[in-house]
Amino acid sequence: MTTARIPDSDYVYVGFVRSLFNAPAILLIGGVIHALISLTIFSASGDTVYVLLAAALLFAGVYRFHGIREGQRAIDRIVDLASAKEWENRYLIGGTLQAFLLGLLCFTTLYIAPVPFGELASITVVLGSTVSIVGRNYGSRQMVAVQAIAVVVPIGAGLMLKNDVYYFMLGLCLAPYIYVLIKMAQQVRLVLFNALNEERKSWQIAQRFDRALNTMGHGLVMLGSDGRVVVANQEAAKVVGFPGADKMLGRTLRSLFARAVAAGLMTRKDMNFLSSQIVNRFGQMHDRKLMVPLSDGRYFEITTREGTNDLGVLTFEEITQRVKAEERIRYMARYDSLTGLPNRAYFHETVAEMVAAGDRDRLCGIAILDLDDFKSVNDTLGHAVGDGLIAAIANFLGDFTTADIVVGRVGGDEFTLFVNSIEHPDELGEIMDRVFRELRGEMDIAGHAINVMLSGGAVLSKASDFDVETMLVNADLALYSAKDAGKNQWRLFESVMDHAFRNRQLMKADLRSAIESRALRAVFQPIIDMGTMRIASCEALCRWDHPELGPISPAIFIPLAEEMGIVGDISDFILEAACAECATWAEHVGVSVNMSAKDFQNGEIVKKVEAALARHRLSPGRLEIEVTETALLDDKKASIRYIEGLKAIGVRVALDDFGTGYSSLSYLHSLPLDKVKIDRSFLADIAQDQRSLDLVRGVVDISRALGLKVTVEGVETFDQLRILHRLVKPDLVQGFLFGSPLSASGIATMSNTTWPFASQLDGEVNYSRA
Repeated sequence: MTTARIPDSDYVYVGFVRSLFNAPAILLIGGVIHALISLTIFSASGDTVYVLLAAALLFAGVYRFHGIREGQRAIDRIVDLASAKEWENRYLIGGTLQAFLLGLLCFTTLYIAPVPFGELASITVVLGSTVSIVGRNYGSRQMVAVQAIAVVVPIGAGLMLKNDVYYFMLGLCLAPYIYVLIKMAQQVRLVLFNALNEERKSWQIAQRFDRALNTMGHGLVMLGSDGRVVVANQEAAKVVGFPGADKMLGRTLRSLFARAVAAGLMTRKDMNFLSSQIVNRFGQMHDRKLMVPLSDGRYFEITTREGTNDLGVLTFEEITQRVKAEERIRYMARYDSLTGLPNRAYFHETVAEMVAAGDRDRLCGIAILDLDDFKSVNDTLGHAVGDGLIAAIANFLGDFTTADIVVGRVGGDEFTLFVNSIEHPDELGEIMDRVFRELRGEMDIAGHAINVMLSGGAVLSKASDFDVETMLVNADLALYSAKDAGKNQWRLFESVMDHAFRNRQLMKADLRSAIESRALRAVFQPIIDMGTMRIASCEALCRWDHPELGPISPAIFIPLAEEMGIVGDISDFILEAACAECATWAEHVGVSVNMSAKDFQNGEIVKKVEAALARHRLSPGRLEIEVTETALLDDKKASIRYIEGLKAIGVRVALDDFGTGYSSLSYLHSLPLDKVKIDRSFLADIAQDQRSLDLVRGVVDISRALGLKVTVEGVETFDQLRILHRLVKPDLVQGFLFGSPLSASGIATMSNTTWPFASQLDGEVNYSRA
């Protein structure tokens, strides 16, 4: 028989040796029986040798009994090859002694002191004991061989020495019996080896399974066909409040959840819900994924699988971080990060749900609030202060929030307020008045006293007619009306506002179409040299002739273009038209082009101007770019860079409408300008008020001292012109006194004309002081 290859010989050998130390009581009983039989033979024969043999056999039995007991106590120390060999040797001593004495008993009864009864008794004892040679000692090859020889050889020798051929033949026949015993033990040992090997494999698999099971990040429970736990890991034990996984074995699923309830981790309602969802009324598991919140703030996802062979599987995965992350994402998607108020989308969703839930005949109200001149706070004090102001306003408005009132932030400096149920129409007005009354005034933001002003628009509607988006549009229209009326107030929406809004939207569409189809036109207002009273330059202006409404004032369509973000397209059109027409005029006539704040924030302005000059072959010295104070506020360093870039290519730069913005004289000193254009508002009372004259004259004197030329705008009467000529002496003047803006051909015709009233400018000037 071929022996299977042993993968771990030490482990198997140790297992064989450990198997020797079992059932010591049998050896003691055997020793006593051996002694009694020897004494019985003594009684039958009267030979004292059997008394000695009885004593020796009893001693051998007791000695082996104590040896086996000692081995049992040391069984946990038999763990390696060395310790196993030591204990096998101890075992060999006792086994050899007992086997030798049994063989000696048989030899004595057969040859030394023969007695018929003794022969039968001794051989019977040996035959009974030979069963234990294989059954008890198969774990030790040496022990089997020694005992087989020690027992069989004396019997065979005793039979062969009887001088009887038949006994001799019987003695010889016993010799193969030794081989049979050894082979039987070997066969039993092979069976044990295979069992030990499989046990080893099973143990290794169990160890790997246990390691994998208890190093999982998730809890795991497996249920048998009877619905009781057959496998569980430590993580699962922690989830349901058990001290160890072994304490869960044999329990039902419901009892596990009941333990969690007892530990205060779960409510009874959750227990009943989980039990009903995981196992049906027939005791069968469902495939499910359930999220369970525990009372300690953790969240778990329980996944159940209907396993094979009636084995169901549950896993417990902690998803606390995932739930919190999802909550954060959901919060970020719904609420404004600066104020914590609902954003536009969530405000819209919340309002729609509230409107749909209540009485369809009730009145609902919605309002939009917008901070006036908020941009100036950011520009002058910084965005951190601006954010602080927004947060303070939001904190104040948040106090209005109730079960029936929702406040949101829909963008920049705009807030919304929704009232779900209004008893009478005046109630919304009372709420708006309270908001405006309590918000007006100064707020201390980071040490800055900021005067808060806001405008608002509100709208009322029955819930059955309430569409959130439409109501917000209407509230926006009311807001625009409040701003147009002077800001720092609120307006209730009226249908006429909607009509005006629709007209405004149509005009926007028509304006865009006019720009794209180049339906705009350029006209030119003369700028007169005070010394010669002839045209020195002209300002290019844009005009729009609407096909249905006729001429549209620039005061209407320029703000529309700024609102639409297409004012730059108008600037480009005027720049191209001005350069093209100026190139056809007399050499001494130049042209001025206005650039908006948006144009001047564009880093391409210098290249754009240079390209227009090159296209129309216009000398750069004949072009002047006019820019307002507000266009220079956003980024003074960039403004200086662009102005210097324009001057580098030979283009002149003028500060337009001086006095209408922040009127800071520092601009005249710090910016590399060529000219200052004084706004028409300075001339309003110049013929009646000495102070107005002094102011204009002071600005002219300062500008001239800084090397700047001066143009005075808005000259509409001869008296104004004469005062300027006699007492102020600006370089240039401009206004309707010299006629309305002309076409390009008109400028060409008038370019060499001297105005006829030039000779009348030397009259006396009289003042009637206001």
